[in-house]
Amino acid sequence: MSISVNIYYTSKKEGNALLFAKEMEQSGIADKIRAQEGNLRYEYFIPIDDKNTVLLIDSWKSQQALDIHHASPMMAQIAALREKYDLHMKFERYEAISETKNDDEKYIRK
Repeated sequence: MSISVNIYYTSKKEGNALLFAKEMEQSGIADKIRAQEGNLRYEYFIPIDDKNTVLLIDSWKSQQALDIHHASPMMAQIAALREKYDLHMKFERYEAISETKNDDEKYIRK
């Protein structure tokens, strides 16, 4: 069972969320997270209609892998950057029910 987490980082000061994401990438923190055992995806996106928000899609193979990530030293670094850029968060969690093919495939253009 895989777990995906969507985290919306938002700041009242325009550009801060994007600066946070850039610093996560440029500092190497994001790459360290991607290299952790069990990480499937760690990517930032910018909504077209909201310049003050950045979306992080973060996926893990299991709850155990996610728990190990949450206990890692990188979490303190992330928390410090959140404070630096005065970010607030909205969190969504999704768990895969099945890794098997489903009827949704007929709507996907490849």
